[in-house]
Amino acid sequence: MPALPDPSRYEEVLVSPMYLAGSNGTGDAGFAPVAHWPHHYLDDGPCQLLVTSPDQRIRIGWFGDDFELWRITAAEEAVATPRWTATFNHVTPAEIVAGLTTALAQDYAASDPYENNGRFLADPSLYWADAVQPLLDAGWRRETAKYGTVEITAPDGLAGVEIDTLRGGRDAETVMLWAGPRGWGTRAEAVFTARTPSHLIAATAAVMSSPAPVVRERHMIHREMEPLVTLTPAGPAADPRVSHSPTPLDVRRTAVTEAVRRAARAPRTAADLRVMAAQSRTTSSAQKRSNTLTSAAAARPPAASSAPRHSR
Repeated sequence: MPALPDPSRYEEVLVSPMYLAGSNGTGDAGFAPVAHWPHHYLDDGPCQLLVTSPDQRIRIGWFGDDFELWRITAAEEAVATPRWTATFNHVTPAEIVAGLTTALAQDYAASDPYENNGRFLADPSLYWADAVQPLLDAGWRRETAKYGTVEITAPDGLAGVEIDTLRGGRDAETVMLWAGPRGWGTRAEAVFTARTPSHLIAATAAVMSSPAPVVRERHMIHREMEPLVTLTPAGPAADPRVSHSPTPLDVRRTAVTEAVRRAARAPRTAADLRVMAAQSRTTSSAQKRSNTLTSAAAARPPAASSAPRHSR
């Protein structure tokens, strides 16, 4: 008889430092800041999900089966060549990606598409420190490096950033944030090309240097990473015999809940207004049914007393 799976494998734990937590297998955290943007689900090709700004100048691609799991670009026009590109590999925690997508959502909200004045298209600072200031503020230290390169390392030596100060061209990869030992399943990497605005790299670095832990199930932690991280139980262990996949009903309920929440927060689109109207009709209908049942119960004559019935 085969041994039952270890329940502790599915226990939720708080993992710190965040940059060594790895991926949880979904991009939910990275997409959360732009959940209100258009989503394009692609059946063919390596890119499985593409989320774009409403004018499609910003594009966030999810490549679920590739080494470069995320590819994020920004262009002056929807069909123009990207001004800059950021990539995150399959080991990078989506919470770190969220540092960039949050900044992009804020920049886009403050921009005027007709004026082409989005801060997400700004020229990078001439000073390399502006892009990584959050790391320096958190106590990361500068290391000795070869000419034209700046290297900064976390106090534990398990994460860092490499900066090419010579900037060999507009598409050259000039900043790389990394975490974890070298290896397919252990090394997280985020790479930014030369024209990436410094404040966007800084927003990503700020999340990377945050002391806040992230939640993972125990089995998601790579075996080689276990001695390098601190794991704190976040709640009761999950039963491995219970399916963790959502049912179609769960999916519908979640979709409705999120739609209602968005509509209540900012009912700006026709779809949002339809959701609010449907919610109102549902609430009104429920109240009518409740009132009808209450009236019927009040009108029903009291039952005559009789001998108690025996249960079957």
